[in-house]
Amino acid sequence: MATSATPAAGQTAVNPQPQTTSQAPGGPFIRYSEEGYALMYDQTGVALGGSATNPLVAAPGYARRFRVKVNASGGVNGTHTVAINADAPWNVVQQVVLYDPSGTQLIQGGGYEILHLVNKYGGQNGLESYADTSNWPSYSAPSVGTAGTGNFVFNSGLPLEAAKGYGCISMANASQLPKIQWTLGTSAALFSVAPGTLPTVEIKVGLEYYWLPLNSSIEPPGLGSTLQWNQQTGNPGIGSASNLSVTFPRLGGYITTIILVLRDSTGARIDEYPDPISLYLDGVPIAAQKPLGDVEDDMSNIFQYASGFGRETGVLVFTRKTSLNQISNGLLDTGEGYLSTNPGTSVQIQGTWGTISNAPASMEIIAGQFVPSGAMLTGLLES
Repeated sequence: MATSATPAAGQTAVNPQPQTTSQAPGGPFIRYSEEGYALMYDQTGVALGGSATNPLVAAPGYARRFRVKVNASGGVNGTHTVAINADAPWNVVQQVVLYDPSGTQLIQGGGYEILHLVNKYGGQNGLESYADTSNWPSYSAPSVGTAGTGNFVFNSGLPLEAAKGYGCISMANASQLPKIQWTLGTSAALFSVAPGTLPTVEIKVGLEYYWLPLNSSIEPPGLGSTLQWNQQTGNPGIGSASNLSVTFPRLGGYITTIILVLRDSTGARIDEYPDPISLYLDGVPIAAQKPLGDVEDDMSNIFQYASGFGRETGVLVFTRKTSLNQISNGLLDTGEGYLSTNPGTSVQIQGTWGTISNAPASMEIIAGQFVPSGAMLTGLLES
């Protein structure tokens, strides 16, 4: 009678491991953690011009991004032909400020700049056309026209990760948590013709985070490092057809992205940039006498413009989140191309400006500043 052979090593099936079984040490942080979501708060009925400062709650891990839903509802037409201003609906938030647990300001700026431009161009949100949150299925454009109510819905976020797992902040200590302050814009800022009954606003904040690994000694790379976004205004004001340099307040850290917004004296965005345009960092030309058309072409290539995803009036972007190739790959980034600066670094935009009907114009900068907790981590952090 034949005898059964003993299976050779490696030929037998292995039962699935339970979730509580940890992997062998030595790999990247994301091998030992899982991505999670938790609701922070859902505040309803906030009036235009009002504010919201609800406290966040603890979560067992490290924050990656705060997901934000803004829902304006309850508007009634009232026989008005409702119309919105150019920065709507994102400028329903006049200002948002995110502080880390120690009180350091991580994100500060207007709703249009932070909730729209930073999400679209910062390389921390989606890719290509889906970096623009108005292309998401959740987006509902403001209701305008003779039957318009002024109601709308958009989702956005306050991003923290610069690269996968790099730039997160702790959420596990209930006594030391981040803080978000919301100030809503007025009806006049949002609407050029308001509905008879104004909508009220719901602000819903959720947390995307990495769970604490089973091994408490494993933590995200460069923990304490942050990618900070701050909106600032350059000096001096810009006269029509003037040839001058606009200088921005001091920066610091490693610059990932520079978003420029040019506005006339009424606050309207305008496209009267110098052509050619020069960008200097401490007097060193990052772009010297560069044709404006080349800057626009570079933006189209880097962010992979598709129909409806084009450059906004008055907005120019210079990004260094192209370390791996010539396009923005979001969180797949090495940081090798970031621009090293210090707190005394001077940033200047120079050239001959266009014809500005409502002068003087002003230029805003929204800069992504990566501040490492120690030595700058480089290369693919997942390897």
